[in-house]
Amino acid sequence: MNPYFSILVVCLNPGDKLKDTLESIGMQSFRNFEVILKDGGSGDGSLACAYGWKKAWEEGEGPRLRIIEKKDGGIYDAMNQAAKEAEGRYLYFLNCGDRFYGSDVLEKMQDFIESKGAEEGIFYGDIYERLTRQRVASNPRMDPFGCYRNVPCHQACFYSRRIFREHPFDTGYLVRADYEQFLWCFFVGSKKEKLTFAYQNMLVADYEGGGFSETKENRKVSAREHREITGKYMTGGQRFRFRLTLLLTLAPLRSMIAENEKTAGLYNRLKEAVYAGKGRKK
Repeated sequence: MNPYFSILVVCLNPGDKLKDTLESIGMQSFRNFEVILKDGGSGDGSLACAYGWKKAWEEGEGPRLRIIEKKDGGIYDAMNQAAKEAEGRYLYFLNCGDRFYGSDVLEKMQDFIESKGAEEGIFYGDIYERLTRQRVASNPRMDPFGCYRNVPCHQACFYSRRIFREHPFDTGYLVRADYEQFLWCFFVGSKKEKLTFAYQNMLVADYEGGGFSETKENRKVSAREHREITGKYMTGGQRFRFRLTLLLTLAPLRSMIAENEKTAGLYNRLKEAVYAGKGRKK
């Protein structure tokens, strides 16, 4: 029988971060999952740690760990390669340096998915961001404006495997391929049925922050890709209204507040209050 979850970890010279990530995976109380580690050619000795975990898990009661050593064209190509190998019903990407927020994350998410009838789609929660030391709430009810403004990061999302069979990450995008895929899921969806977007009020990941897409240079790339991607899936009228809304609600200022360690707490509390008004259950 195939595992319920596939936990996918991609890396290239991750150093000690790999150990922290694998340790948090091994502590999960729910055990019906596999781990796929996709390495792009590390030369820092970190894979010795991975093979050590693999041996320990095989000798004990740990999860199945498959290690794939293969060159790739970047992080999204690596994630696609890992997804192709996955046998689980739902896929979850945990980056090196990130951790599950608690030992019961998979148990809670499996219960939640089953409560929804085990539908096809994206099931997501919140993340804890170590840089600001704050909980980052996800939008509980996705709509076109939510897709324009803010979608959950992939560390908060569990994806049906079917999504990656029908629409893997578009590697033509350097930093926003996961955003493009999310919008495809929302606006186009599966060929077989409409995809579900379901939010669970729980912390999924302890997110390291400061990742690839958050460098100064890549933020410029991100803005350009955002314009291109929204142009694919949204009308000109929608984009104009959404840009005007963000301008009138001081979105650039709010982003600065959210990213500042001293003010992020207040911002996220206010955001949670807004989301609660949209039906976010406590």
